[in-house]
Amino acid sequence: MKFRTIVDIEKPGFEIEPLESLLFVGSCFADSIGKRFLEERFPATVNPFGVMYNPASVMHTVMRCDAAPRIVFLTLGTNHVYRLRETGEIVDNCQKRPARLFQEEELTVEQCVDYLSEAVDELRRRNADVQVIVTVSPIRYAKYGFHGSQLSKATLLMAADELTRRFDNVTYFPAYEIVLDELRDYRFYQQDMLHPSAQAVDYIWERLVEAYFSPRAKKFLDEWQPIKQALAHRPFNPDSPEYQQFLAETRRKEQALLEAYNS
Repeated sequence: MKFRTIVDIEKPGFEIEPLESLLFVGSCFADSIGKRFLEERFPATVNPFGVMYNPASVMHTVMRCDAAPRIVFLTLGTNHVYRLRETGEIVDNCQKRPARLFQEEELTVEQCVDYLSEAVDELRRRNADVQVIVTVSPIRYAKYGFHGSQLSKATLLMAADELTRRFDNVTYFPAYEIVLDELRDYRFYQQDMLHPSAQAVDYIWERLVEAYFSPRAKKFLDEWQPIKQALAHRPFNPDSPEYQQFLAETRRKEQALLEAYNS
C-alpha cells in the first residue's frame, strides 16, 4: 500500500558540482535553500538586495547585481506588486512608507514571463552556460485570502511553465508541489501554519540533491557531514587545550577537503 504521493522530478540536462558558485534570488524560501548551500560550503550569493517576492523585483535584483554563476535559482512568491503612485515604478520594498503612496496590482502570466525573460536574458549575456532553476515558493499568503493566494500561485506556476518552454536553459524544481502533495500535513509547517518547517526544508534539500547534484557533489556532501557535525559541537569548556586541539584538527580536515574538491 502507498500512504503518500511522490512528486516526480525530471532529471535536468546538467548537474551541480561540488563547491560551485550559485546565485539565489527571490522569496524567503530562496533564503532558506540558499543558506543551506552556504552551510554545505557552497559559495552562494543569496538575495544580495534583500528578499524579493514577485517576478519584477526578481528581475530588478538580477539587473543590479553583477554575479555571473553557472547555476541560478529564481524563487517566486507572489504576482502582487506595488507601484509608487508618484512615478508609476514597481518598488521592491515599500520601506514602511504610508500605504496611500502605493497602488497594489497583480501581474498577469504574460507580464511575469516578460520580467523573468529579461532576467534570464541578462544572466545568459553574462554567462552563456548559465542554468536557471525556477521554483514557486510553497509559502501561502494569508493576507490575500487562501483563494487569492492560490490564484497568485497559479499565475506563477503558469509563468514558470511558459519560461521553461521559452528557454532551453531554464528548468522547474517542484518545491511547491513537494510541500503540498508529499508533505500535506501540518507537522511540516512552522507555528504560523504557513511557512514550511525546518524538517520540510530538509526534505526539499534531499530531493534537490538527489535530482540535481553530480555524483562527485554527493560524495563531497558525505565527506563534509562529519566535519560539519564536529564544528557544530559545543563543549562545556571551549577554552580547554583538548578542545582547542580538537578544533584545530577539525579545521585542518575542513581545509584539506575544500582544497581536494576545489582542485
